Amino acid sequence: MFEFDKEKHYPKETESRVVIRFQDCDPLQHLNNAKYFDYFFNAREDQVPKLYGVEMIDFIRKYNAAWVVYNHNISYIRPAKVGEWVRIMSRVIWHDHHSLVVEYYMTDDNKEELKTLMWTTMRYVDIKEGRSTDHKGAVKSFLLAVSEDVNVAEMSIRERIKEIKSKLIQT
Repeated sequence: MFEFDKEKHYPKETESRVVIRFQDCDPLQHLNNAKYFDYFFNAREDQVPKLYGVEMIDFIRKYNAAWVVYNHNISYIRPAKVGEWVRIMSRVIWHDHHSLVVEYYMTDDNKEELKTLMWTTMRYVDIKEGRSTDHKGAVKSFLLAVSEDVNVAEMSIRERIKEIKSKLIQT
């Protein structure tokens, strides 16, 4: 069961290293556009319990609420190719009282080339009533601890691509 520990350091970004599977690629040996979603969601699902000590089902059971996706904004920049090792990073880049945006991005294995960037917007919903509900208590504290502070209302995804690319070059 999830318990927020205010003394614990919660990393803001998750990272996974995965190989692009043949079965997920198109005839050009590029990762199929729809499969990026699977790679992103699976990477985050694997990393969140490791980094934060919580499974999403813990939030659902404890608070009778879950985040429901209502928007994706994805940009395909460079293809991920069959057999290639890539890095997948994710982080909460913004939240308010009942919504959040998770940013996912994929790079080559050396973290030099940005391949894809996706923003997923979710609403926190009471599972019994089927309506939006506010982030409360430990959920709110957890989001404050793991969130970046990106003004998604004033930044386009293209601007964010430029920003991430410049950070990749610097590292």
